[in-house]
Amino acid sequence: MEIRMKPKLILFAGLLALLTACSKAEAPVQAKEPTRGTACALDGMILLDYPGPKGQIVYANGDTDFFCDTVELLSIYLKPEQQKRVKGIFTQDMGQAAWDDPRDHWIDAKTAYYVAESKRRGSMGPTLASFARSEDAQAFAQKYGGKVLRFNEITPDMVVLDGGVARDETMK
Repeated sequence: MEIRMKPKLILFAGLLALLTACSKAEAPVQAKEPTRGTACALDGMILLDYPGPKGQIVYANGDTDFFCDTVELLSIYLKPEQQKRVKGIFTQDMGQAAWDDPRDHWIDAKTAYYVAESKRRGSMGPTLASFARSEDAQAFAQKYGGKVLRFNEITPDMVVLDGGVARDETMK
C-alpha cells in the first residue's frame, strides 16, 4: 500500500517542524553581576575591591567563572587547552562603567574594543581596557596612551599571567 501525502499536508508538517525547532531555541546567555563576595576564579581576589574592567566566562553547564581583570579572563579563554564548552564571555564597557568602581555595563568580550599598553592599571597591573564603542576606546587611548585592538587581534602571549610586574615600567 502506497502512502501519498498531499502538498498542503507536507507544507503543514514542514511548518510545524520549523515552529517546534524555533521554540526550542535557547535564550541568549546573559552576564551576571558579581556580588560583594564574588571571588576571582584564578586567585581568590574579591572582584569589587579592585579597579578596572572585570570579566566572566559562562560555560555550557551553567557555571560562571569571574575574573578580576581582562588579562586573566583572556589568558584563560585563549589557552589552546581550554576544554570547557563556553556559552558566553563578557567584560565591562569602560566607556560606561567607572574605572575605580566598575559595576554593570557587561558586553560581549568578542565584540569589544580593547586598549593595550595604557597608563591605567587594573587589579593585576597593566590591563586591557574594554569598550563597546570604537570611539570610546580611541578617546581612552588618546588620554591614557595605548593602542586599540579588536578581540581577534589579542594573542595568548599578550595576556600572560605574570602579574604584569615584568612589563610594568612604573614598577622599576
